[in-house]
Amino acid sequence: MAKAAPEKTQAHRADLPEKMQALVAYAPGDYRLEEYDTPRAGEGEIVIKVEACGICAGDMKSYHGAPSFWGGAGTEPYIKAPMIPGHEFIGYIVEIGEQVDDYSHHGDTGFQVGDRVISEQIVPRWNDLFSTTGRYWMDEQHDVYGFQNNVNGGFAQYMKFPKEAINYKLPKDLPLEKAILVEPYSCSKHGVDRAQISNEDVVVISGVGVIGLGMVGFAKRRNPKKLIVLDLNDKRLEMAKAFGADEVLNPSKVDVVDHIKKQTGGYGADIYIEVSGHPASVQQGLEVLRKLGRFVEFSVFKDLVEVDWSIISDRKELDVLGGHLGPYCYRPTIEWISDGSLPTENVVTHKLSLKDWKKGFDMVDSAKDSIKVILVPNEEFL
Repeated sequence: MAKAAPEKTQAHRADLPEKMQALVAYAPGDYRLEEYDTPRAGEGEIVIKVEACGICAGDMKSYHGAPSFWGGAGTEPYIKAPMIPGHEFIGYIVEIGEQVDDYSHHGDTGFQVGDRVISEQIVPRWNDLFSTTGRYWMDEQHDVYGFQNNVNGGFAQYMKFPKEAINYKLPKDLPLEKAILVEPYSCSKHGVDRAQISNEDVVVISGVGVIGLGMVGFAKRRNPKKLIVLDLNDKRLEMAKAFGADEVLNPSKVDVVDHIKKQTGGYGADIYIEVSGHPASVQQGLEVLRKLGRFVEFSVFKDLVEVDWSIISDRKELDVLGGHLGPYCYRPTIEWISDGSLPTENVVTHKLSLKDWKKGFDMVDSAKDSIKVILVPNEEFL
């Protein structure tokens, strides 16, 4: 029997407040919780009531004035301020514009008021070399939620998905602490996909924040010969071990390069995935890899990183690959988080009201007792 076509999206106007509470970024360190105009849905657009939004390491680098976001050190400003930060959001549809299905791009269709949804971080323009050849996440001209004021983020009571956005439905019965991990775990999947892991590979993941922890789950699904995880935080290493790592090492206590080379007959690891965002981890990865190894970089750095490039070329002839966002990864990530295929237990450690945003930022900064801190703008979801 033929499968019935999904119900077409119907436009819906809602009785929304004129103003909402939002965290607004004006400059590095100048973030203010204040009244802000509530967004409304135009043609092809969706407005959601934000259920929660995670604080990302990228949010902290932005808050502290990283040149890669605000400009400087040879880079142009990426942020368009004043803007509302936050790109790890989920929420419920409260308003739908006309013809939303006509702008579905790679996302779902048939949206209805009350649907629980998520939108990919990137908002492409859909008309350049990359998006017209299926590589939309690298669009030369694009926006990313929570960094430009035309695509304000989720540290607010309401937010708008523009007509260029890529949107997906989320199961309503999926616990918040799991659903909020879809965005960072989609990034995890893309990073592991880039690594091209086989069952003969010794794989090293350096850094187990949320994306690194997600990578442990995805890498384990590829059945590597051995999965080694590195971090300076022993509590996070314990979690990585529970999530499937074969061995965990703290570089402040163990000579990682020597240890791994001894385990591999002097050759080194086959694959190194760098997701710590620390410059020392980059050089460490180049040294721990065997000749003809593969290095995947999936971090955003606050400052420029200097390494010995001769290792990449003359000494080892390495493959060096970058990783950016989570393209084509949302649907499998939603499915595998929902059915328990990916470990998520205790990743979300703190859930705070939006009014406590500074406390949340400080927790993420210290990284001592927290892993994923989420902010809840609407009290009904606390």
